Amino acid sequence: MNKNELKPASVFEQFAKINSIPRPSKREEKMIEYLRQWGDSHGLDTKVDETGNVIIRKPATKGYEDRKTVILQSHMDMVCDKLVDVEFDFDKDAIQTYVDGEWLRAKGTTLGADDGIGCAIELAILEADDIEHGPLECVFTRDEETGLSGAEGMKAGFMTGDYLINLDSEDEGEIFVSCAGGRNTTAKFTFQREEAPAGSFFLKAQLKGLTGGHSGDDINKKRANAIKLLGRFLFQTLSRYEGVRLAQFHSGKLHNAIPRDGLFVIAVPNAVKENVKADWNVFAAQVEEEFRVTDTQMVWSMESADAEPVIDPEVARRFIYALQAVDNGVYAICQDPALNGMVETSSNIAAVHSSETEMTVLSSQRSNVMSNLDNMCATIRATFQLAGAEAWSSDGYPAWKMRAESHLRDTVVACYKELFGKDPVVRGIHAGLECGLFSERYPQLDMVSFGPTLRDVHTPDERLLIPTVQMVWNHLLMVLKTI
Repeated sequence: MNKNELKPASVFEQFAKINSIPRPSKREEKMIEYLRQWGDSHGLDTKVDETGNVIIRKPATKGYEDRKTVILQSHMDMVCDKLVDVEFDFDKDAIQTYVDGEWLRAKGTTLGADDGIGCAIELAILEADDIEHGPLECVFTRDEETGLSGAEGMKAGFMTGDYLINLDSEDEGEIFVSCAGGRNTTAKFTFQREEAPAGSFFLKAQLKGLTGGHSGDDINKKRANAIKLLGRFLFQTLSRYEGVRLAQFHSGKLHNAIPRDGLFVIAVPNAVKENVKADWNVFAAQVEEEFRVTDTQMVWSMESADAEPVIDPEVARRFIYALQAVDNGVYAICQDPALNGMVETSSNIAAVHSSETEMTVLSSQRSNVMSNLDNMCATIRATFQLAGAEAWSSDGYPAWKMRAESHLRDTVVACYKELFGKDPVVRGIHAGLECGLFSERYPQLDMVSFGPTLRDVHTPDERLLIPTVQMVWNHLLMVLKTI
């Protein structure tokens, strides 16, 4: 299969155009302008709100004028991540895609199918003249990936529909009816630097090649977290040897991704440098065995480094102890049987970066139960505050609670069963969806979320299962005709 044979052709043509437009989170101006011009050029009612969200309205086809209005919604921004040895400017360069069997991938970067493929489906429906549907509102929100600020900034009345289908899910055959709420917690250590003790030897340790993944959808898959692993080794080293000094720690980029790589620079007494190198090799072997199922491509290295000023030893000790102590991973499982035992509450240590005078730690907490989200954030803050850091949590976004009765859900399920001869899975998702914010702003909206199968989103391994796009397309068109 080559890219010219992808089906539905109209969807993949739109996706290729979208992937030629830079659209990092918070820097979606080129995409906003593209959508505005696209809607105007097709003679459709197109508006951009003050936040930068775009809505394009399409009248009902003949005979469907009396139907209720359906909103199709996706987000225009993408997570921008790449392999460490790939040169790529997400503010200028077009995503380069290729077909790998039944999967569509990108060359060394995130693919942008989260949620470019949802945008492409909307544009293909707007452009088509042979689809039966009632009145449509196609909504494209900005900045979903770094805090849902597009949905947060949308004022009541921008959308006027009765049903909303969110096209930002990643498992074909699964209909999502609930999502987690989320907040970020940041900790900041402040310090002075000083010269390393006489007789110190500097070592630079690097870890890369971890699987990573989405900090919500993949948090229960026991994938290695680079920050936690590097912190574990530093805690072990500090416990074994006196005179170890920390100079740098860098790992992770995004609050919603499990960090795949990282590094630290330490100064150790000359007398123990070979011991530390040996410990590193032993630790690497143990961790590779620990994560032998999920992380098979780990790359470990430790080499000599140039001397540089080191962090105040007491601050460094408290920082390392906090990394060892802080919760990471699944905290609680949903007890509601309707949600099929999905993760209820979790936390992900997402990024750590050091400067001349500060060490900043970014983490992400999620929960379907807002009181437990508050508790999880408090647990993370308390850990870092006990270590002497300044710590705070963002306002975040709310959970989307499952409706007891939903005509849209019932229709979506019935259409799926008629098309494919089996029931879809109806469930919640531990990731955050904009439906949570919409449910606050538009409490009358009947909502579901579904989409084609994606894997390893938020990483350079992101890929789209090509046949599922046609399945979602057929399903969506049947829902639009039936609802």
